[in-house]
Amino acid sequence: MSDMITAELVDLDLSADTKEAAARALAERMVALGRVTDLDGFLADVAAREAQMPTGLDGGIGIPHCRSEHVTEPTLAFGRSAAGIDFGAADGPADLIFLIAAPAGADDAHLTILSSLARQLMNAEFTDALRSVGDVGAAAALIRGEQAGSEDSVAAPAAASAGAATGTEAPEEGRPFRIVAVTSCPTGIAHTYMAAESLENAGREAGVEIAVETQGSAGFTRLDPAVIAAADGVILAHDVPVREKDRFAGKPTVDTGVKAAINRPADLITEVRGKAGRGEVTAAAASGGTPLERAGDGGEGYGTKLRTWLMSGVSYMVPFVAAGGLLIALGFAIGGYEINEAPSVMDHFMWTQADSWGALLFQIGGVAFGFLVPVLAGYIAYGMADRPGLVPGFVGGAISLTVNAGFLGGLAAGLIAGGVVIAIQKVRIPAALRGIMPVVVIPLISAAVVGFLMFVVIGKPIAEAQKGMTDWLNGLTGANAVLLGALLGLMMCFDLGGPVNKVAYTFATAGIAVASPSDSAMKIMAAVMAAGMVPPLAMALATTVRGKLFDRTERENGKAAWVLGASFISEGAIPFAAADPLRVIPASMAGGAVTGALSMSFGATLRAPHGGVFVVPLIGNPLLYLVAIAAGVCVTTALVIVLKGLRKPAPVTAGAGEGTAAPSTGTKQPVAA
Repeated sequence: MSDMITAELVDLDLSADTKEAAARALAERMVALGRVTDLDGFLADVAAREAQMPTGLDGGIGIPHCRSEHVTEPTLAFGRSAAGIDFGAADGPADLIFLIAAPAGADDAHLTILSSLARQLMNAEFTDALRSVGDVGAAAALIRGEQAGSEDSVAAPAAASAGAATGTEAPEEGRPFRIVAVTSCPTGIAHTYMAAESLENAGREAGVEIAVETQGSAGFTRLDPAVIAAADGVILAHDVPVREKDRFAGKPTVDTGVKAAINRPADLITEVRGKAGRGEVTAAAASGGTPLERAGDGGEGYGTKLRTWLMSGVSYMVPFVAAGGLLIALGFAIGGYEINEAPSVMDHFMWTQADSWGALLFQIGGVAFGFLVPVLAGYIAYGMADRPGLVPGFVGGAISLTVNAGFLGGLAAGLIAGGVVIAIQKVRIPAALRGIMPVVVIPLISAAVVGFLMFVVIGKPIAEAQKGMTDWLNGLTGANAVLLGALLGLMMCFDLGGPVNKVAYTFATAGIAVASPSDSAMKIMAAVMAAGMVPPLAMALATTVRGKLFDRTERENGKAAWVLGASFISEGAIPFAAADPLRVIPASMAGGAVTGALSMSFGATLRAPHGGVFVVPLIGNPLLYLVAIAAGVCVTTALVIVLKGLRKPAPVTAGAGEGTAAPSTGTKQPVAA
């Protein structure tokens, strides 16, 4: 630990008043010692990590941290603030700030020491000593653990935990309640180990045996299968998918965010004991977890949960939309617009005829499109109930197509399927039957219930609503169509790939997810894609024409935004919106509304749900379509430049990296919109 923190890396009178300024002040000390090679690049990585989840902890502690290619060796800097700095903790500002810098390829030994420090932060005596120490050298020594005689003292908590994970068999009669837990966070340096220490401390106070598996950056040692088998309950405290989650199937389980384990471990222990008493168990989970492993604690509202479930379905549906839509569009491009009437290629495929190849692509795309609603419903249920939700979700989605309930029916089927599975899982089941629940009982009962509801109860009303909405869209002309285009443009640029953006995109793709989409549906799809291209292209143009208004990291992001915008990846503008949301987002929405309205007024049509400028040959009125995009880009660029030019010059300590994501961190995967 001696090479990680020295007196030069300690500031006992940290004067910063914001978390960005605090990170910069401590990072400058790292730069002075040659531990960080690029201050702005490193701060951008810190800000990107902070954007994932605030690093403030109850008890007056802030732990900004990240892995970065700009760090030469694992380093720790410590600052003490008299006024306190807001790092997003529920109980207020932090006065103890630890900036942890790990290289992109840090070795396990160093990361283990850093994780041990994170555990020490759960020790009240340790933090009290840091608040009272009066000398920077003594503070560095205290953090290194030298006051206990050697630096090994810092690593002691981790060693103790490792020992606990092996488990010891208590007598069966009168034995304490046993819990196994997993903790993990995106970076795997601090929160992972602090949560483990907090759970272990709470377990000792409650008289509970608890063994914790920390899935951190230094790797992880799997819990002994015998310990898991003997456990009475499971706590999963994580912000990234739990590895090998199936090991804990059939146990009463509390699934929450890592911060919940740090801030309220006793409540989690009480909750899992309550579930065990009621016989509530969790069925087998997909290995690697769902794509939306919970990022918040158990107290998140129903609205947040609903959005998360719907986004789960949409995120899995989008690849089918992109593949199927592009194949159908290519089929039309090669074989003409009457290719949808071609006979099956199984019987009439000719290798030398372009029409046959067009028909082949069209029919493959049609098959891919046939999965849209079942996949949407299945993975909404998956987001709610994990793998047991897949069967009733897919069945309900397929029935929705059968009864012509379409996209709306798929949404309803997914939500119903997830709710039915959750209800079944809450029924108290004898231990002898738990093994067959996820394989036989849950799929059987849930599929039957969802099928009955979709066929007999709600399928027909939803089908009528779907037909009414389709008829209304087909009847839109003139001013009404232009207003719809403007609204869709606003939605596409509001959150740049977030839920509102996805609602508009899914609305558009649902309209063309048929063999012969209506003219109105294709106009809507064109307007949505055009508006979604505006924000990244505008940010790229703005950084080119007025580069002085942007920091170096933003100018680098601007270069990538050209390609992302041209490819219809709205997420390319996220780094700019994160750094300056009050200027970038309104400007983007204004440009998106202009583009959407113009696209509708020009009558541009699009059969492909993705592709950006690369599918322009497949667009109706392509030249006017490009004019609409250019107009929106110019509006957004002009507004961003004007708004940024009006702001007061930021102080140096505010930092170039505030809120931006370095190119290495990226944004989301390149899915539509």
